Amino acid sequence: MDGRVIAVLLALILCALVVIIVLMVRRRPSGTAAARPADAAAPRDPFAAEDQVAGDPRTIKAGDMVEYLGVRYFVRGSVRLREGGFTWSEHLLDADTIEGTKVWISVEEDPDLEVVWWTELDAGDLRPDRRTLTVDGVEYRRDEHGTADYSSEGTTGVGAEGRVEYVDYEASGGRYLSFERYGGGAWEAGTGERVPTGTLTIYPGS
Repeated sequence: MDGRVIAVLLALILCALVVIIVLMVRRRPSGTAAARPADAAAPRDPFAAEDQVAGDPRTIKAGDMVEYLGVRYFVRGSVRLREGGFTWSEHLLDADTIEGTKVWISVEEDPDLEVVWWTELDAGDLRPDRRTLTVDGVEYRRDEHGTADYSSEGTTGVGAEGRVEYVDYEASGGRYLSFERYGGGAWEAGTGERVPTGTLTIYPGS
């Protein structure tokens, strides 16, 4: 009888230990489960580009396609510019729907992401030598003037690398006027309009 009692007691003790171990395992939060609430609660920028289903303009490159105002364009080439610690990009587009006119988009962060749609301007005798310039009835005020280093990818119409001087003007309503000359050549001009968030769709190339 004593042997049977001891065996029963041992069995009960073993069962109790198993129950205790199971309960402890169930109560212990796993590393993955514990991390999820923290990740979900982490502060995030509601205007971050990765939240835009239209794509991230900062990743545009030659071979991509962009759609703006119902028209699709291929990205033929990109110019990457750097002045000190500041960088921005300009992307030349295939403008078959606008015969003879060059169109491009610029992308920069200063500090917010800003995308501008540019159309080539036949400046004639217009030069960036005044504080204000009027084009098609719009008065632009000079905003920036500088010289940047650049490198190009794909088809851009400029050299593989070099220096570019620029003069930027700004008007109300998100309108811009810009002059550039590469390697000390002739001034090229364009008028620009800020692209509202979500109106530019990007289709990555292969």
